Amino acid sequence: MTLYPIETGNFKLDGGAMFGVVPKSLWTRTNPADHNNMIDLAARSLLIEDGNRLILIDTGLGSKQSEKFFSHYYLWGDHSLDRSLASAGFHRDDITDVFMTHLHFDHCGGSVQWNKDRTGYEPAFKNAVFWSNQAHWEWATQPNAREKASFLKENLLPMEESGQLKFIPDPESDFVTSSELGFDILLVNGHTDKQMIPHISYKGKTLVFAADLIPTAGHIPLPYVMGYDTRPLLTLKEKAVFLEKAVEEEYILFMEHDAVNQLCTLKQTEKGTRLDKSYTFDEIFN
Repeated sequence: MTLYPIETGNFKLDGGAMFGVVPKSLWTRTNPADHNNMIDLAARSLLIEDGNRLILIDTGLGSKQSEKFFSHYYLWGDHSLDRSLASAGFHRDDITDVFMTHLHFDHCGGSVQWNKDRTGYEPAFKNAVFWSNQAHWEWATQPNAREKASFLKENLLPMEESGQLKFIPDPESDFVTSSELGFDILLVNGHTDKQMIPHISYKGKTLVFAADLIPTAGHIPLPYVMGYDTRPLLTLKEKAVFLEKAVEEEYILFMEHDAVNQLCTLKQTEKGTRLDKSYTFDEIFN
């Protein structure tokens, strides 16, 4: 097995929304804001090469939305999914599986693209199976008013219509092993219903794709919960359990949205769980 970080692009979101009730004077210490109160974020995917399988975890925002839509998210930098795949020696047509932690637009927007004539949409990975889970798919395709703007039908329905959509088996607990994909999955419900957090055994370590459970290193302290979370008190409980286990088992966190820190480890302090060390991917695995 070989892993590759895939930088799909960078964007910005409102810092207050990203940190909920945490005062700006605290969260700006780790995530400084610009004059519009926006903070820098990444949309970082993970590519898993395992035998004849090439699995991409999340796909970023994509490029099919309107100029007006993207103007709200202040895209910046020169990363793209295709350039990042090419630098790893691959093309999107090589991808066999696209695993989506959840279906908010910044995690699955790149899964669907315009067709050649721009008359409709098609899967952006023509040879891939797209993975979600039944409960989250229903949650996303019948959205509540709070999340409706994050679940875009043009990101979802083309996957189903193509016949390339597949669900992991209904889990009997919140932690399931996918024999087909080759990694373990933690299901959490605070941010959105049945978000999936991959746990990957790699080179003697456990790499956890933190997704929106811990979007940036600045969100490691327990009360630092996004305003976007649908059940913030549940996020607190889920984070507490996860952070304790992450320290105990020496997890390496893969940070999907942290524009500065690709990977990090955690430590326990008298103030709770905190960032231990930050690394680039190559510093640990190459």
